[in-house]
Amino acid sequence: MALLSVSGLYKSFSGVSAVDGVSFSAEPGELLCLLGPSGCGKTTMLRMLAGLEDPDAGTIEFDDRTMNGLAPQQRGFGLMFQDLALFPHMDVFGNVAFGLRMQKLPSAQVQARVQELLDLVELGGLASRKVHELSGGERQRVALARSLAPAPRLLMLDEPLGSLDRALRESLQNQVRRILKEVGVTSIYVTHDRDEAFTMADRLIFMNHGRIIQTGTPEEAVANPADGFVARTLGFKNVLPGVVIDDGEALKIECSVGLITAPKPPGSGTEKGSEITLLVDESGISMSGIPADKTPDGNLLQGVVIERVFRGDRYEVRVQVGKGELYCHAVAGAASGPAQSGQSVTLALNPRSVRVLQGGN
Repeated sequence: MALLSVSGLYKSFSGVSAVDGVSFSAEPGELLCLLGPSGCGKTTMLRMLAGLEDPDAGTIEFDDRTMNGLAPQQRGFGLMFQDLALFPHMDVFGNVAFGLRMQKLPSAQVQARVQELLDLVELGGLASRKVHELSGGERQRVALARSLAPAPRLLMLDEPLGSLDRALRESLQNQVRRILKEVGVTSIYVTHDRDEAFTMADRLIFMNHGRIIQTGTPEEAVANPADGFVARTLGFKNVLPGVVIDDGEALKIECSVGLITAPKPPGSGTEKGSEITLLVDESGISMSGIPADKTPDGNLLQGVVIERVFRGDRYEVRVQVGKGELYCHAVAGAASGPAQSGQSVTLALNPRSVRVLQGGN
């Protein structure tokens, strides 16, 4: 049974829609990730849930109670921003205790609760440390402890790790997820980073232009992106518009890189003449440095390497094919490496790596 239910939420500023008919729900203890580019409506969504913005239309219900019109302090929700907003004149204990003292709790109860939270975030010995004496990761954990201290019924985190360097961010992701799961608080986590969302989320909510495009587990989203936007957000680079020229047992699709054969998906929309969006998984493309000795056809394409980038365990190779481009992977470690820029290559596309997306570009 859903703990949080959002239905038909709208919000615009100066006539520009920021959130456009959003509906979703969250189960008790579930960790949702709102994933999308800057300006897609993620933060506005959180601000309406927190009561910092009033929706133009729609309803927010939590535990069968309508939240519309309630002041932020009446909702019992927590909100953690990227900038943390820790109090520099207070030590770690004072920062974490702030919300509890605002509730006028007895000092012994405050002391016990703060120590419990500091132990949870592995800062038990730093209660008297000043904020400016902490590392970036330690400040993030203080902010998380402060957000959790009043025992919020719903915790919202707006890109809380966004200001950290990648290595530190990655090291904290598992820790933050573990803490949220251990506490058991229902959480909504905003990010534009795919890998962070994969690590954190029980379920993903993809947003673009104020609308929800797709929801599902990370595994479901990768297996079946709803459209080109979701596919690109997930990191797929070969997202190509095309036209179906043959709708037999398998589809033959004309696109910028030539003629590609793809499995026929269930449902309609792939009849001859239909405009579709094609996804080619770069890991399913094999590359040969020997030019093809026949006219490229089907899933055998000829092109010219225009860029290769070393990614540690592999090379990412960009190939000009016809009027378009395809990205593929080449395993690192060979003495000569993959083809050099300017070299002609043949690309063979594994049919299982080619998918027709139902939602367009």
